[in-house]
Amino acid sequence: MAVDVLLGLQWGDEGKGKIVDYLAPNYDVIARFQGGPNAGHTLVINGVKTVLHTVPSGIFHKNIINVIGNGVVIDPYTLKLEINNLENLGLLPKRNLLISLKAHLILPTHKILDAASEHAKGLSKIGSTLKGIGPTYMDKTGRNGLRVGDIFLSDFEAYYEKLKEKHLKLLQLYDYEFDLTEYEAQWWEGIENLKTLKTTDVVYFMNKAIKDGKNILAEGAQGTLLDIDFGSYPFVTSSNTISASACKGLGIPPQAINEVIGITKAYCTRVGSGPFPTELEDENGELLRKQGGEFGATTGRARRCGWIDLPALRYAAYLNGVTQIVLTKADVMNVFENVKLCTKYIVEGAETKQIPFDMEKTMPEPVYIDMKGWQEVITVETLPAELMYYVKFLEDELKLPVNIVSIGPGRNELVVRK
Repeated sequence: MAVDVLLGLQWGDEGKGKIVDYLAPNYDVIARFQGGPNAGHTLVINGVKTVLHTVPSGIFHKNIINVIGNGVVIDPYTLKLEINNLENLGLLPKRNLLISLKAHLILPTHKILDAASEHAKGLSKIGSTLKGIGPTYMDKTGRNGLRVGDIFLSDFEAYYEKLKEKHLKLLQLYDYEFDLTEYEAQWWEGIENLKTLKTTDVVYFMNKAIKDGKNILAEGAQGTLLDIDFGSYPFVTSSNTISASACKGLGIPPQAINEVIGITKAYCTRVGSGPFPTELEDENGELLRKQGGEFGATTGRARRCGWIDLPALRYAAYLNGVTQIVLTKADVMNVFENVKLCTKYIVEGAETKQIPFDMEKTMPEPVYIDMKGWQEVITVETLPAELMYYVKFLEDELKLPVNIVSIGPGRNELVVRK
């Protein structure tokens, strides 16, 4: 069998966790392939809300193997807290969770460096989650990082101290006060917990699973427009969030990829700084935020809200080779008598459907069309005619099928159209 990839097509927070949880029974393996605890995949199961930061969203299904790939960066203490929370819900996550030996570790000093760097930027902040993600990936590419497999070395502490000292020297460049004492105590606590978890060489595990005919779903974090290469740079995350990253983040060949499932909200949101062409800084934006509960699952920050952006969605679909769309939060739009869709931009006086090289320096002006809102309670039995028209318009514009429409936060609040 092949590998399906599920990822976000916007700036993250599209509702990926819920969709992975819903699709999970069709798969034998769910694997996270990039990002770190800056992710916040929210699931509402039997009325209980759970936010996953590092653990794949298939963990609620006891017969599914959940893999944290080598493309993920791991904060040992955050992972410990996440596992404890799952155990408090009556789950046994240690039984069906595997962690790549090659996944890199977030050190306490990575978090301090992240905070110091963001503080130094002043008004030019990029909106980092301050989880140490960027500095960890910098050490990874700089060939200085520590990996999960290293924790089993007899002299691991010496390696830790060496990297820590490097970071402390770098921190002398910043005017930033910090205290490592509590961070370090928690981190070593997390390391001891990490030693009790199942680890694997993800290349051999994933390729054997493919050879054995297992059904695999690769789960992305953040969103396409936050990709380090193809997103709204420099207001991006520190990893590649597109479908191609599933190969290097899990050690699988490109020909193994089958379906690419792209997730988009019925509108747009963004956390932190950076360009956002369709942002609504008025009562409509506030209404979207209120109705959608738009506050970051990881940071708690209020999300910026706006109408759906089709040029950005087309771009994301091209990059990822998307084969089908899942539309989430359609119910949030119930309150609007009329809704708008951005179908193209005006850039330097000319109309275009393409994203400019740098949206920060050349902010595109959105060109909207108006559409009648659906203003009624949606049920799984039927979608309002106006919402069906909205969905059909998206399909025609993107040349892709919208196979699932999410109409609420619950596990079963989905309309499956295929």
